Parts: sequence; C-alpha cells; structure tokens
Amino acid sequence: MYSSLPHWSPTDCADLKRARDCLESPSFASRLSEFVGAPFEVAFKLMPPRWHCRIQQAAEKGIWSALNVAVIGLTGTARPCGGARYRLTAMAVGAAGGFFGGPALLIESPCTAVVMLRAIAAIAAAEGEPLERLETRLACLEVLALGGQSGRGDPADSGYFGVRLALDAPLAAASRHLAERGLAGGAGSPPLVQFLAAVSQRFGVTLSHKAAAAALPVVGAASGAFVNRLFIQHFQDIARAHFALRRLERKFGAREVRARYDQLGQPSARVLAYPLAA
Repeated sequence: MYSSLPHWSPTDCADLKRARDCLESPSFASRLSEFVGAPFEVAFKLMPPRWHCRIQQAAEKGIWSALNVAVIGLTGTARPCGGARYRLTAMAVGAAGGFFGGPALLIESPCTAVVMLRAIAAIAAAEGEPLERLETRLACLEVLALGGQSGRGDPADSGYFGVRLALDAPLAAASRHLAERGLAGGAGSPPLVQFLAAVSQRFGVTLSHKAAAAALPVVGAASGAFVNRLFIQHFQDIARAHFALRRLERKFGAREVRARYDQLGQPSARVLAYPLAA
C-alpha cells in the first residue's frame, strides 16, 4: 500500500535547515555588539529607565495600527518580495532619526515599524499566506516577538518553538475574538491587548537595543541608517524562516515539521542563512 503522506523534497529539507539556522542563531543585540562593539552596550546600560518604559508603551500601542497600514495594497503573490527596497527605506528613516537624535528616535521608531511590518507582510504573501486573513496578520506580529528578547534570561529566548508556545494562548484568544467581532471591534479588546502586550514585551527590548545603538553620537545619521539596516534585515530573516516553517507545516503537519526541526544539528552561521540580496 502506498503512503498518502507528502514526500520531503531536497528543497523542503533545505528550507527547513535554512530556517532553523536563522531562528536558532544569535539575537539582534548580539549582532549589534558584533558590528558596533562595546559603545553600544554602554549606551544601552546608560539609557534612562523611563526611555525603556516609553519605548515599550509605544510598541504596545502602535504595532497593530502599523500593521494595518503596512498591508494596504499588498496581496498574496508568489513573486519575490523585493526586500531590498524596504531596507533602503528603513535606512533613510534611520538616518533622519540618527541625525536629529534624542527624542526624534521616538518619532522614527513608528515609521520604521511600518516599513518593517510591510516587509514582513510581503514575505508572508510570497509564502502563500493570504493577508486578508486575521490569522496571517497575527502571524506577522508574531515575528516581532520571535525576533525579540524577553530581557529576563527567559529559557524561551533559546528556542523558536519555546516562544511560539508562550504565545499560543494569547494568540488563540486574539484570533477567536477577532474572528467573532472583526477588525472594527477588536482594536481595544482585552484578548488582542493581551496578545499585543506579549509581543511588545519582547519586541520592546529589541527596540531599546536599536535606540541605544542609533543614539551613539560618534557617527550620527550614518549610525541611524546602519542600525536600521541591520534591524530590518534581522526581522526579514526571522519572517522568512517563520513563514517558511508555516508553509511546511501546512504541507506536512506541525508535528512532523517539529520532529525534523529538532533532529537537525547545530545551526550554521546566521549570515549565510538568507543572502542580503534576497
């Protein structure tokens, strides 16, 4: 008797390995430290606590609205998602924030979030995810948590599926609520607020890292552009990996993908996971 289960092609196996290499590699903060060095870590430690709090609050309030703006005009497509133009746009926005410095970063961050979420949504569409579905939009926001950190040395920081498990309950509650009431009635709903809080708790830490690096006075606008370039590339990598795994889960089932994911060896160098030109 022939099995009705789909066959893992070499392309499927390569996609799984590439995704794991990306998702289990160093954090955005580690990448910043590698390129910027000690000044970034000093700047992050010297940031006033109220700045961390304001960045966290801004992330929680703004990311849902930013996503709804970001998906305007995008539709499902199998064509390449043109990620380079989003990186160039983010660099221009970051250069403006770095040039003016200080409070300008609080204005620059929402603009960067819209650009980045549009890049993430384009990747989702390229992987066959319909952007009109609420589940897809929530999965786009999930990328922000997957690419962030808890800031508490949480064990979930060490694994992609650990973060997804931590988000399962708030994500399911938000999905049910939005399915029942739609976008119009969901913006301030407790289930969606709870999910956005879970996402922004991790994403806000990464935003603080970005703000600290962009505020370095030594290179001004150039620093802001470079940091935004690294920032959006980080989340584009995470999005490609996340939506590739979701595509494989639709094809083979979540349990099978997780089993093969866990069987893979140590990740390769992250910079090789997704070429910059992708």
